Amino acid sequence: MGMTMTQKILAAHAGVGTVVPGQLISAKLDLVLGNDITTPVAVNEFNKAGFDKVFDKDRIAIVLDHFVPNKDIKAAEQSKQCREFACSHCVSHFYDVGKMGIEHALLPEQGVVTAGDCIIGADSHTCTYGALGAFSTGVGSTDMAAGMATGTAWFKVPSAIRFHLTGKLPANCSGKDVILSIIGQIGVDGALYKSMEFVGEGVASLTMDDRLCICNMAIEAGAKNGIFPVDDVTKAYMAGRCEREPVVYEADADAEYEQTIEIDLSKIVPTVACPHLPENTKPASELGGIKIDQVVIGSCTNGRMEDMEAAYRTLNGKQVAPGVRCIIIPATMQIYKACIEKGWVSAFIDAGAVVSTPTCGPCLGGYMGILAAGERCISTTNRNFVGRMGHVDSEVYLASPFTAAASALTGYITEPKEVTFS
Repeated sequence: MGMTMTQKILAAHAGVGTVVPGQLISAKLDLVLGNDITTPVAVNEFNKAGFDKVFDKDRIAIVLDHFVPNKDIKAAEQSKQCREFACSHCVSHFYDVGKMGIEHALLPEQGVVTAGDCIIGADSHTCTYGALGAFSTGVGSTDMAAGMATGTAWFKVPSAIRFHLTGKLPANCSGKDVILSIIGQIGVDGALYKSMEFVGEGVASLTMDDRLCICNMAIEAGAKNGIFPVDDVTKAYMAGRCEREPVVYEADADAEYEQTIEIDLSKIVPTVACPHLPENTKPASELGGIKIDQVVIGSCTNGRMEDMEAAYRTLNGKQVAPGVRCIIIPATMQIYKACIEKGWVSAFIDAGAVVSTPTCGPCLGGYMGILAAGERCISTTNRNFVGRMGHVDSEVYLASPFTAAASALTGYITEPKEVTFS
């Protein structure tokens, strides 16, 4: 029996010739990731277990991104603990104020992750890096602690669902519309502990930002990971960027999948996930009567350069609707600086939006955009559970940057084709 991409990566890192779904393995890790919320818990477990050194200072990344710059005393104490641990163990990839960014946008940008890697992170959206042809998955802080000390982790080899992509996305649709459409089709448990493997001629038309977004939300379908093949787009993105030599794995021709789902990208429409689950999707065109109070464009899902460009194209020379708070968050300092140099930040401010330093803040209801009772937000983030962005009686609608920005101009959920682009 042949193996899928994910199974090949796991077999290689387990040091065995082949693996099968359901098999338990111990695999060597290329990177262990934590943030300012999960790392302190991992550090406590690391110390409790009696570990006194990390397995490789160059294979650990700690990114302060959720509550940084620190929002309160507790956040400051957590960040302090991260700083002290990173310093005492000489952690190479430590990102703090001034060089920080949202972890799942920052690590690919900085070349810390690459094709063929086996990665764990104490954050559920660690599955993002499958866009580069890596196996990456979220774990708990205890597993992070063990990974930092030993450089290994236990996995149950996942079975896979094959998503065969054809066609090309229409204008003003993006990877966010693709993954929302898929989750709407299969449900939030439709890929439970499975690998979502994206293949087909349609892959070539998707940008790296599209792919990062799609893999980022694989967890919202319950998946263990999402992964794309390494093609010319991937290689061009990694060229001169990655600190480790990429290793390319390809699925065997006789690899077994639980099912194959056909996705015609040309049929994708601007899609919105309504409260309170990412699977509760509807075309944006059907939601025009829903009034909003807030718009958030950013996060590890949609804070990259193409997302900022979508916001700029939509908002430039126009005005955010009265009564709407529009918050735009570039995902990394490099993206933030590029937006400044291009004049986009000025355009956002002139349109009536605010622009923040990189942070996850509003996505998890942490800060920089908390909702009050009865308020509605359309957001480019990845989850819309009850109370996700604030009060339990608030509502979050998930959408692409095009749809979110178009809605900011009208004050209602708006299909982006209704906006004329300059």
